[in-house]
Order: sequence, then C-alpha cells, then structure tokens
Amino acid sequence: MSPGLAPPVWLFDLDNTLHDASAHIFPHINRSMTAYVAQQLSLSQEEANALRVQYWHRYGATLLGLVRHHGTNPHHFLKATHRFEKLRKLMVFDRALRAMLRRLPGRKIVFSNGPQRYAEAVVSVMGIRRHFNDVFGIEQMRFHPKPGVAAFRHLLHDHRLNPGRCVLVEDTAENLRTAKRLGMKTVLVGRGLRQPAYVDLKIASILDLHRAARPWLA
Repeated sequence: MSPGLAPPVWLFDLDNTLHDASAHIFPHINRSMTAYVAQQLSLSQEEANALRVQYWHRYGATLLGLVRHHGTNPHHFLKATHRFEKLRKLMVFDRALRAMLRRLPGRKIVFSNGPQRYAEAVVSVMGIRRHFNDVFGIEQMRFHPKPGVAAFRHLLHDHRLNPGRCVLVEDTAENLRTAKRLGMKTVLVGRGLRQPAYVDLKIASILDLHRAARPWLA
C-alpha cells in the first residue's frame, strides 16, 4: 500500500474491537445461548454451557455446531439469543471513536460473526453507522463464520473487493491468520496480546488505528 494508491478498504470486527463486549454484552449472549441449547436439546444448564463452549471452540461459532449436529434453524437461534431490551445500557465504548473513523480515509465495512440486526443496532447506538458502507453479519456469510475462509470469500465477492487492498482490524488473532493468507493487511487490537508473524500491526486500542496506520495511507 504505497503512497499514491487509493486508500485501503477497512474491514472492522465488531465485538471487542469497536466496543467492549466482554463487560456486559457477551455475558448476556452466553446466558441466552446456554438457555437456548438447554431448552432445545433438553440438557441441564451445565451440559448446555459445556456444549456451547465446545462448539464455539471447534467451529468459531456455537451456531455452526448446532446447525451441523442438531439441525437448528439459524435464524431462530440468532433471534432468540440476541435479544436486548436495553442495549444502550449494556454498551461500553469510547465516543472518540467517531472522530477517528471520520479521519480514516477509505471505505469501511463492519465484518462480524454476529447477526446483522444486532451489529446494526450496536453501531447505531454508538453513533457510527454513517461511517460504514455496509454491516456484514453472519447471515451475509451464509452462516459460515470467521475464521473460515468461506466467510471472507463471501465478503470479497459481494463487495467486489481485492484482498490486497483490504485491512482487517480484529481482536481475534485466528481471524487475522485467514485474512493474511488471502493477502490482506492485518491489525490486532488489544492489550497484553502477543503479535504473531501474520499480524502486520498491533495496537492497544482502536483509537490508535489512524496514527499507527499512517504508513499505509495514500
């Protein structure tokens, strides 16, 4: 991405990248998923939670394991497990993010394993929806989540993107590994994380992105 070229296309993960989902959002979703699995498969809470975690580790998303092994309807699962009566009160994010995104040149797309309706609601609460050309959720990935290469190929195809012009910004290193194999630039967001060889840039906070990525900007 040398000077003189058009700005890159920024692909942003959502949870724990653009906002802090670990504080309240993830615990809520995890409880909802465990309750769903327990009810649908007639399991105890302990058994359901263990299966939820097992599928998450194995497939990158609990949903994929449920679909593959139990024939779960993905739309029903997503609707039931991502209900937030008071989403705004659960959100933890830095309002300075709006200014950073405004200064960052190039197209921007949210690329999330979460359902599109949830992702749209989150970026709307944060007041940053207008900075993104699209919000690409698990439905648009045809229910093939990151780090699977199919998720990336659907995004690249649907938006007619050249992976060599894309930058994936993520808190999950494994997702960045796939991006790097496809020829993308990679940015790892998070404190205390090691920097694997396939990560081009590591930043402590999403707010550091514009400053740290200046060498890539035309």
